[in-house]
Amino acid sequence: MAMTMHRTTARTLAVTIFAALGLTACATKEDIAGINSRLDQINARVESAAQSAESANQNAGRANQRLDQMEGRIQQLETQPARRPRG
Repeated sequence: MAMTMHRTTARTLAVTIFAALGLTACATKEDIAGINSRLDQINARVESAAQSAESANQNAGRANQRLDQMEGRIQQLETQPARRPRG
């Protein structure tokens, strides 16, 4: 899912850059400043998405480690002989 988000954001960034390059021949300084501002915003979003993806990946790794630990303990409990009731 994160990879899809990165691809979409990268595609948007690429389209914006090509549009900016195509418009620079007839663009005013204000137009270029607006495009640069938009590119900065998109770049910030890409960086934020990359950080979020990295964080999610780390969290998933920790969750998998915890599940592995729990699985071993569950197997131990399941293979113990049944206890007899007291009394």
